[in-house]
Amino acid sequence: MQTYGGKLLVFIVKLSLKVEYACRVLAQLSRTFGNNQFSHIDDLAALEEIPANYLVQILNDLRNGGLINSKRGKQGGYSLAKAPDQISLYDIVTVIDGELLGINLGANGSSGKSVQKVWLEVVEAMKVKTMSYSLESFLPEESDHMYYI
Repeated sequence: MQTYGGKLLVFIVKLSLKVEYACRVLAQLSRTFGNNQFSHIDDLAALEEIPANYLVQILNDLRNGGLINSKRGKQGGYSLAKAPDQISLYDIVTVIDGELLGINLGANGSSGKSVQKVWLEVVEAMKVKTMSYSLESFLPEESDHMYYI
């Protein structure tokens, strides 16, 4: 819980569906990192329940942002460009929705500077926090249960 001037601050951040899908597909790609495997878009779409035509756009953004590699052809697909611990939530958000952590406030009026100052501090705190989480944070923990057939 965060307070400012003795008052509880409540922040609402509306995460775009595109950022959520990017996090999920990157978590899926991190499972095969380091074994020279490329994941097919249809498999990724099915595993993460993301419409394939929308996933193409997300994967293009991730590739253009340097977070994933792509390979054409029958043996092609997608893979992480960096180790999962080298990709931060901040990297993902910046590549997919750079506006999410941006703020465009003027300092007009008698309260403008104060309002701007507070919001800049909030954005900086969000930046620091998103930088503290790597893609590894999205991986499900290994199950303690063993299943036998």
